Amino acid sequence: MEVDNLLLYKNDDLLLRRFSSILKDKSADDKETFELLSMLIKFGAEHGFYGNLWHCYITWMMVYDENPYSIDCEIKGSPGGTFDKIALHDFAILKELFDFDLNGLNVDFDISTIINFYDEGNKDKVFNRRIRDRICELSVSLEKCNDVLEFRDLIVDFYKQFGVGMLGLHKAFRLDDEGNIIPIKRITHVSFNDLVGYQLQKDKLIQNTNAFVSGSKANNCLLYGDAGTGKSTSIKALANEYYDKGLRVIEIYKHQFKYINNLISTIKNRNYKFIIYMDDLSFEDFEIEYKYLKAVIEGGLEKKPDNILIYATSNRRHLVKEKFTDNTESNDLHKSDTKQEKLSLAARFGVSIYYGAPTPKEFKEIVLALRDRNNINMSDEDILSAANKWELSHNGLSGRTAQQFIDYLIGLDN
Repeated sequence: MEVDNLLLYKNDDLLLRRFSSILKDKSADDKETFELLSMLIKFGAEHGFYGNLWHCYITWMMVYDENPYSIDCEIKGSPGGTFDKIALHDFAILKELFDFDLNGLNVDFDISTIINFYDEGNKDKVFNRRIRDRICELSVSLEKCNDVLEFRDLIVDFYKQFGVGMLGLHKAFRLDDEGNIIPIKRITHVSFNDLVGYQLQKDKLIQNTNAFVSGSKANNCLLYGDAGTGKSTSIKALANEYYDKGLRVIEIYKHQFKYINNLISTIKNRNYKFIIYMDDLSFEDFEIEYKYLKAVIEGGLEKKPDNILIYATSNRRHLVKEKFTDNTESNDLHKSDTKQEKLSLAARFGVSIYYGAPTPKEFKEIVLALRDRNNINMSDEDILSAANKWELSHNGLSGRTAQQFIDYLIGLDN
């Protein structure tokens, strides 16, 4: 149980090191043992785990460890050869740790509360329920392993089926202030069926994304048009509906464009398809970040990786603010060149999809569909009359306005 002897799964995790030391040295005092049991309980509660927390912890550590072996396994399964022998060395140590019976700890405490842990009120602060359940289910399967080969095979199968580490287990991500990728723990669970209307737009977006995840040629995509028409909702639906096909979405903001090259270097060799998502993208005429983005999307010397596309949403078709003076400015000797420079960013997106504000008829259809979906007991005449009054005093005809109106009605009932 020497964690220092790990070769591939070596890490500086404090809980693993201190706990393995206690398991090795049964003479540890109560104070240290209770301190580590407390750390294990907090870990389980923060992650929403249930069952044997020690088993869940070791399982989490293995499925989250992005090392050369685990990353290779997510692409093609067990690599075999010498590399596989090195991994078996590590798995033998990890299995010995995993199999330790916590009842063997010499401490005045009911260990069964940790072996059969369940927090009924847990809100899954770190993982969503889907990820948590997969890890807990794997830990139960690992309990039944008879030898290290079976133990190894279950882990490798998990890598190949679900992926490894943060990028494998989560759907969507963003960048922090230092450009590091961090998971979005709670993404709104919407599907394309939740977006009423806009069937042509959805079909075009789905067609391009289907081609991308299947390994065929696909284009960068720009969703543009009126506010509140479902552009961002469509991207959320992609993240939810294509996760099982290996699609991951990484959201990036304009002030983070300086990190794009590092981001691409990090994800280009992983066994997933990545959409770099830019929401509400637009530039004032004095902002020059769009020049950098142009080169990243298309035009630099380095070939864009086949597993990365850029999807953006915007209220502007041409992304960079245009002025009448672009055509009339007397000091500009090459007015056409100036105009083409501002239009060239949008041209980098091979697929452009327009989301226009709904007509009055379409707005009514959206309201009625949302009424039925939310089981609101109002007649067509009454709810449409109220909806018309609402949109006149709020944000006009849009899907967002309709949803806000429905939320208002639900709030009244509650």
